[in-house]
Amino acid sequence: MEWLSKWIDEITPTVHQIACIDPAQIPFSQEVVDACEKNYCGRYGKTWTCPPGVGHYEERRALCLSYKQAVVFTTTYPLEDSFDIEGMHRANELHEQVTDRVIASLPEAAKGNYLAFSAHGCHICEKCTYPDAPCRFPDRARVSVEANGIYVVGLAQMCNINYHNGANTVTYFSMLLLR
Repeated sequence: MEWLSKWIDEITPTVHQIACIDPAQIPFSQEVVDACEKNYCGRYGKTWTCPPGVGHYEERRALCLSYKQAVVFTTTYPLEDSFDIEGMHRANELHEQVTDRVIASLPEAAKGNYLAFSAHGCHICEKCTYPDAPCRFPDRARVSVEANGIYVVGLAQMCNINYHNGANTVTYFSMLLLR
């Protein structure tokens, strides 16, 4: 991947922090899967991009490990206070826009040879077709990092990226896996 370091340099101003790691370093955790099953976020069993619709944990883990490189990046946004849910939702929308721009900036050599994960799963459709019909937008829908069983706090530590960026801020994570 001769293009990788040049591309990283190009997108670095677009994101808050960025790191490249070998997918073998990704911290997978059954506890993350267990948290999904407890439905803390309210999306379990409701979308194709969250468990169980996304597939079995071991299958997702094997898929991630089949790639050669992982690029992890974050965006960070200010909030009015730590209870600013509306600000968190807006920040998530902005993070998704950044993720879209990062993906669009991939060189031709990477087109069709990547897998993208983002924060909080897919929000393209007001109501997902899961489980009654196939996804309407499989090329645009993104699985959340956590839906793969990835422990994001550990991922941040592995990448030397800040999980917390100060009081009254929210940080979102995305990851691109490259062949």
